[in-house]
Amino acid sequence: MVDYSIVRVLGKQVQLGKNQQLDFNAIAQGYSVDVISDFLEANGVENYMVEVGGELKTKGKNSKGKVWRIGIDKPTDEINPQNRFQIVLSLPDKALATSGNYRKFFTNEEGEKFVHTINPSTGYPVKSKLLSATIITSSCMDADAYATACMVGGIKYAQQLIEGNADLDGYLVYSENGEFKEWFSTGFEIYN
Repeated sequence: MVDYSIVRVLGKQVQLGKNQQLDFNAIAQGYSVDVISDFLEANGVENYMVEVGGELKTKGKNSKGKVWRIGIDKPTDEINPQNRFQIVLSLPDKALATSGNYRKFFTNEEGEKFVHTINPSTGYPVKSKLLSATIITSSCMDADAYATACMVGGIKYAQQLIEGNADLDGYLVYSENGEFKEWFSTGFEIYN
């Protein structure tokens, strides 16, 4: 059943409706990155890059004494090692998460593509020209959640969400007439 309004939190218990489930996969990897990063910092580690399933957080410098450089994959079905990245960023002391619908999908017998991002309002896979959303902010769990929200909402929603939140920077890749198009938030240029 798709209806978050019937979920109830009573103390330390969560009550769900009949046949209802909660899935925290949209923030699990980002949350894991934050937990590991907090552990490292609590133990005095000043330079690190923690990555879990593509979501990551950086602090300090890499082993060459430079700001961490992070590649964002091209939104294609296969990884081409010689031409893998859509863009490469400098990421000083920030968290980054990318959500996309270009590798996790299935195709039915009619050739229709169904992506793994589910619209929580309908319970069905999202249909959108937005191929990937990359969010940069201080919390990896937040970046992970916002990137997923962008994928659910589509291009216009994602642009408004990112530009409407001073704590976020974002990068969107979408399809238009069979070509990749890019959109960068106002503050994103500091990472290029």
